[in-house]
Amino acid sequence: MKHAGTTLRKIFRDAIRHEPEKAPLLAWPLACGAKTAERTSAVAFAQGVLTILVPDETWRCQLQGLGPQYLAALEQISPLRVNRIEFVLPARQQRL
Repeated sequence: MKHAGTTLRKIFRDAIRHEPEKAPLLAWPLACGAKTAERTSAVAFAQGVLTILVPDETWRCQLQGLGPQYLAALEQISPLRVNRIEFVLPARQQRL
């Protein structure tokens, strides 16, 4: 299984070669896994902060607890350092 992970990282690095500034955004699905990627979206990366859109407060609370795990995974995948992950709700829910 370790061979598959190495191959995926190589494919990912080749894919972002022309737009490395998008690396953390593109790396999110690999770092969090398919099930979480289906319900979340990486929407921004600036000054070391990766912003992830989550469907509701429950998801935000659960993913915040997994933040260190996701940071470690992103460190292995992305050539740009992610210092922090911010989980945000859709704008319509934030106004309530």
